[in-house]
Amino acid sequence: MHQLDVRDLSVAYGNIHAVHHVSLELRQGEQVCLIGANGAGKTTLLKAIVGLLPPASGEVQFEGATLTRKPSHDIVRHGIALVPEGRGVFGRLSVAENLDMGAYARRDHADVRKDLDKVFDLFPRLAERKAQAAGLLSGGEQQMLAIGRAMMSRPKLLLLDEPSMGLAPLMVQKIFETIRLIAAQGVTLLLVEQNARLALQTCSRGYVMESGAITLSDSARNLIDNPKVRQAYLGE
Repeated sequence: MHQLDVRDLSVAYGNIHAVHHVSLELRQGEQVCLIGANGAGKTTLLKAIVGLLPPASGEVQFEGATLTRKPSHDIVRHGIALVPEGRGVFGRLSVAENLDMGAYARRDHADVRKDLDKVFDLFPRLAERKAQAAGLLSGGEQQMLAIGRAMMSRPKLLLLDEPSMGLAPLMVQKIFETIRLIAAQGVTLLLVEQNARLALQTCSRGYVMESGAITLSDSARNLIDNPKVRQAYLGE
């Protein structure tokens, strides 16, 4: 059985159809990427999965439960977390307060403390800056904080929207090392990433999205070797 099942999902902004009849599935513990040009509908699809946008039609199922049209705070409780494009940290709150926000739906306070320690192990830099306002962090540190905050909800499925955007190459390397460590803990990943080569090197499978529709689905290895993908997304 698939952990996540997106079936025939369509999303529209008024008259603009951003996502057309998209179906995709993820098995537990898989790392899957979604690549495509800007405006292909990738972010819209992620927002629809986590309940931030209402689908016009279609269905989202997670571990057998139907999530379609459930509020996003309910979806978090099912075990899905989104690290949004642009990070979305609360700039005036401290690093520690931002991380606490990630655990707002949890009541297991002793385990929340343990998970906070795990986030600080993953990102020692956040531990050093835990009392600092998040708005004063560098872009890379804010990306670490956004991932750490998502991990505080103890997700079974982590959706990452453009985690490398605007970061220096060395920081991108650090962020992706951490993403691989998170995957190694058994968390399922759905990754949207402009850097298609990096996405395909990180994941085992991929989907290509064009003009709101899935046009190709294959193993990451086959997609890297696919001449159309190489030309359109790998700069060859």
